[in-house]
Amino acid sequence: MAEITPALVKTLRDRTNAPFGDCKKALVEADGDMDKAIEILRKKNSAIQAKASGREAGEGRIGIWVAPDGTSGGLIELRCESAPVAKNELFVELASDLANHVAVKGPAANAEAMGEEKHHSQAKTIKERIADVVGLLRENIQPHRMARYQGGQVGGYVHHDGTVGVMIHCEGAKADPTLLRDIAMHIVAKTPMAISRDKVDPALIAKEREVSKAQAEETSKGKPANIVEKIAENRLNTWLKESVLEEQTFVKDESKTVGELLKAAGLKPVAFTRYKVGDASA
Repeated sequence: MAEITPALVKTLRDRTNAPFGDCKKALVEADGDMDKAIEILRKKNSAIQAKASGREAGEGRIGIWVAPDGTSGGLIELRCESAPVAKNELFVELASDLANHVAVKGPAANAEAMGEEKHHSQAKTIKERIADVVGLLRENIQPHRMARYQGGQVGGYVHHDGTVGVMIHCEGAKADPTLLRDIAMHIVAKTPMAISRDKVDPALIAKEREVSKAQAEETSKGKPANIVEKIAENRLNTWLKESVLEEQTFVKDESKTVGELLKAAGLKPVAFTRYKVGDASA
């Protein structure tokens, strides 16, 4: 029987982050063999993961990763069961790591498919990477939504509580990361529906035009039809200015629109993704 010294247990703990007691038990079972002990802990984590998988995961956080050169990025909504776990540093680190994986490998079709992928920088699958954290936090953890942008300039921002995050993709010269972060923060706050007017669903514009016309007719009774029509179009125009990113006034400087700021920096917005935990519409 091999001697299980505190130093050996500490080595295993450093390699796996598992609790001291679990590490000691695994080493005893493995008769001091480090690789076997790691495999024992992995199997235990997988069992915990399987047991937790049926429980509702209604909390979570948004993870983001942007390449140092700003040319690619990944965004992910990672779910768990409780708010304290969503704030745990291991969960925060996992969300960022999985966003990095999405940036490298691309979005998977669903959580199950992502779980089968080999981790972008470790000799394990994504399911095993998640199981390592599940084994420590004892909660169901599931990837939910994910997005990737490549080429051009990519930036992003996640709100301080982790519940809302945005990734933005632009064409143009090398961008100031701070500017793109500020624009992403603006999107978190202002929730634009599209980059520009031509990207808004025509059916939605038609519906809003009907609403604007009905409101104009109600508040402008007795006025000529052409005046009522003009009032309705003005209402629609105001709604569009407030709803599309390029025409919104910038939250940190209301003297400029977002479109003006980006144009001055030699950038054209191409797309953005905004995730809010638990809200599929945002």
